[in-house]
Amino acid sequence: MPTHPAMIAVPPEDASLRLDQFLTRHLTDVSRARVQQLITQAQVLVDEKPAKPSLRLHGGERIRILGPAQRVPLRAVPEDVPLDVVYEDSDLAVVNKPAGMMVHVGAGGEDRNRGTLVNALLHRFARLSEVSGELRPGIVHRLDKATSGLMVVARNDPTHRKLAAQFARRQVKKTYLALVHGWLRPDYGTIAASISRDAVRRTRMTTRRAGGREAITHYRVRQRIDSPFGKFSLLEVKIDTGRTHQIRVHFASLRHPVVGDALYGAPRRIQGRSQKSISLARNFLHAAALAFDHPATGEPLSFACPLPPELDAFLKQLVPTQGA
Repeated sequence: MPTHPAMIAVPPEDASLRLDQFLTRHLTDVSRARVQQLITQAQVLVDEKPAKPSLRLHGGERIRILGPAQRVPLRAVPEDVPLDVVYEDSDLAVVNKPAGMMVHVGAGGEDRNRGTLVNALLHRFARLSEVSGELRPGIVHRLDKATSGLMVVARNDPTHRKLAAQFARRQVKKTYLALVHGWLRPDYGTIAASISRDAVRRTRMTTRRAGGREAITHYRVRQRIDSPFGKFSLLEVKIDTGRTHQIRVHFASLRHPVVGDALYGAPRRIQGRSQKSISLARNFLHAAALAFDHPATGEPLSFACPLPPELDAFLKQLVPTQGA
């Protein structure tokens, strides 16, 4: 934890603030979650007495900070979270991840280590592969938080290594459904543009920097939609590589961002020809099909899952007509 003053006097203008709010305000390099850890671990004294995070200050108190908070161990924990298991055996499982669920937390994310796919997997299966470490047990590949669909999970280390080898050799076949703004032409295409992290907005990826990692995306236009809310293309997408945000950044680079993906330029609300507007609280990107060879038996396995209800309902709002 960064250094902070050992003693703080509460000024009169901060009267009525909670203790955790006050410290978050005055310890600008410390998160509120870490402040609460400091308090609950008895590292904070108010007028030389331990206090609760919810203590209301009156002004004039002297707050002493004894030392840093002890970090929560960086490991995932089981949690009873709903999980849609499409297939399972003793070696692996295939799950349908909903949009809005993170696959796992990153290093340093122990304060929000709840509600992830890993938490749900540990509750369901208890033991998973350990190849990817204690924060990512069983995780061979990932989907973005705002993307739904199929993922394969390894339940033991030999299975994990064999699945990872199939991914590395590009033998795992992944098919996505995506709705993008505008009419994409031609009907079929391949986007081969390297991807790297944006130098300015670090949460974004970009195709505009030299020296990025190879990324290849294939698409087929399933349907062109001309609606009261504009033109859209429903795409079937297959990827040879699995770069961060690959599909999203590739179509944004063509000026056809994925619907709902405000990070890459899609509007938060889509204005219609009348006064009505619509919006989508997630990205219109769904991992609809997954195929690979079973690591233990060599048997070809393939799975498919339809669009989730919220994406199907959004399509119906567009009142599609046949396009050219």
